[in-house]
Amino acid sequence: MARFQELLRAANNLRLLAAIGRSGGELCSVADLVDSFLDSPQMAACVERFRALPEGARMLEERYPPLQPDIDALSQLPEGTLGHRYALLIRSQGYDPEFFRPRDTSTEQRWLTQRIATTHDLHHVVSGFGTEPAGENGVLAITAAQIGFPAYVLLTSAGQLASFRFQTERFPEFSQAVAQGATIARQAHCLAAVRWEEGWDTPIHQWRQELGISDPADAEPWGINSQLGPLPQA
Repeated sequence: MARFQELLRAANNLRLLAAIGRSGGELCSVADLVDSFLDSPQMAACVERFRALPEGARMLEERYPPLQPDIDALSQLPEGTLGHRYALLIRSQGYDPEFFRPRDTSTEQRWLTQRIATTHDLHHVVSGFGTEPAGENGVLAITAAQIGFPAYVLLTSAGQLASFRFQTERFPEFSQAVAQGATIARQAHCLAAVRWEEGWDTPIHQWRQELGISDPADAEPWGINSQLGPLPQA
């Protein structure tokens, strides 16, 4: 029975990947893929990796609240702070401040899924990856490598394969962005286990120093500077 369920899940994942490709990465389709791994062996293994981190274990035990940002308030913070740049990104993309899909967080898998989904754009800001396809693959590679979040593992693999098979001219950029994300993943503190809400007014340069992000992607072709402009000098 378990094997049959996994075959059904795999078939559903392929259907969802196709929907994401057709929609150009539409958020609802991505959220459907993320949710397809709830209560799966893959997500159970992800939770165990997260729990093995001291801060991850504490957040699980506390059921640390999913992100609920006040974009208007964050936009009033000084330029170059985490909160200000995050608000700038959200508004530059035309996102509704309430765009997060609500999820039941009563289990560890569901809590971690919601936490990662709601903080994903903060990972863009602190790592410097833009939101265009190569940047998305780069930032997804961080969480995929650090804790094996199933949907992100699948998306980064599928993104590289799709560019290699159907858009060969884009493959070098995609593969380099994913490689940079994997390097950040290996060197930096686990981004999924960070309490971002406790440092909205902290400059991004300081966040990066504390987290061990020494080679952010801001100025790369897949970096966030092309969307938001460069950070002010530290």
